[in-house]
Amino acid sequence: GSNFIAGVFIQAMNKKMSIYDAMMRGLLTPGTALVLLEAQAASGFLTDPVRNEKLSVKEALTAGLIGRDFYEKLLSAEGAVTGYTEPYTGHKISLFQAMKKEFIVKEHAIRLLEAQIATGGIIDPVYCHRIPVDVAYQHGYFDQEMCQFLSNPENQTRSCFDPNTHENLTYTQLLRRCVPDPDTGLLML
Repeated sequence: GSNFIAGVFIQAMNKKMSIYDAMMRGLLTPGTALVLLEAQAASGFLTDPVRNEKLSVKEALTAGLIGRDFYEKLLSAEGAVTGYTEPYTGHKISLFQAMKKEFIVKEHAIRLLEAQIATGGIIDPVYCHRIPVDVAYQHGYFDQEMCQFLSNPENQTRSCFDPNTHENLTYTQLLRRCVPDPDTGLLML
């Protein structure tokens, strides 16, 4: 998946910037910035839209793309792709399994799953490919209740604040309002 919100584009100045930089400049609320960065991390990597680089959370911190204030939360979001380590057995488990065992808060897990669905499908942490919600259910990545919940667009969390219209939107709704960067093709808010 590559159709996630990569950064912010200021049309009046013809300038693009990272999500974290836009937050530091007061263009995005910290809550929206975190949701957008978590969606990137849950989709496989963080993106520097200025340099067109894809980085792990650790690499992004070292490069100054994010601050230490978001680091632990983004590491947790990155686990949606890499899997979570079960502390007692050391086995890799899925995001849903981590949620069921209460290693990750349910609302946070749902936000990460919604971001994966919006950007191409649920990421299978074992085989590292994307699959539709119903296939993830068939593979036992989550139960029928979660499958029905995630399959209904009405249930999507409105956790993204659109700075242009001052509306609270779902990640999918905000994604549709983005424009592609003519240089890189990355979607920009």
